[in-house]
Amino acid sequence: MNSIKESRTDLETLRNDIVIKQKKGLPFICASVVVWILIVIVIMLDLPQEKENLFVFCCSCPLLPISWMIGKVIKVDIFDKSNPLGNVGFLFTCNQFLYLLIVMWVFSAVPDKMVMVYAMVFGAHLLPYSWLYKSLSYRIFSIAIPIVSLIVGCVCSAFWVAVTMVIIEIIFVIALFVELRKYNNK
Repeated sequence: MNSIKESRTDLETLRNDIVIKQKKGLPFICASVVVWILIVIVIMLDLPQEKENLFVFCCSCPLLPISWMIGKVIKVDIFDKSNPLGNVGFLFTCNQFLYLLIVMWVFSAVPDKMVMVYAMVFGAHLLPYSWLYKSLSYRIFSIAIPIVSLIVGCVCSAFWVAVTMVIIEIIFVIALFVELRKYNNK
């Protein structure tokens, strides 16, 4: 019984460590604001649907370098290997790659809804981070993003889905900053 209690304490220590060292994944969420702004720009170019969707996919390519640069500014080493839970976070990210297969199918089957589905997948993949980063914001946004994206995407064009995502991501960044401030003041 004592070893279970010690294991829980060790796990909580690791989670507390990753929350502080990775600042709740803030570099990636900040970078996602940039990605969604790029998506808005691509949609505004008024390209043929297939090209637009292809370029929308390309917009996520700079996510890692942008996250790395933002990490440098806010003093987060996004490649830090000192905490084994970093591997868990990477596994959570890999989960999204499986979901992207759905987005790829939508790309050809229902191309005008690809941005909506892409936004839904983006939001849904955030749920496990609510546990990793002890974050109510991740839990709320991982549920809200797919629902809001579905509603906006069914009623409006891809442009409005992307604009909505920029706004949601900015609010998410602010929420994470507030969470971090409260967490650091404990």
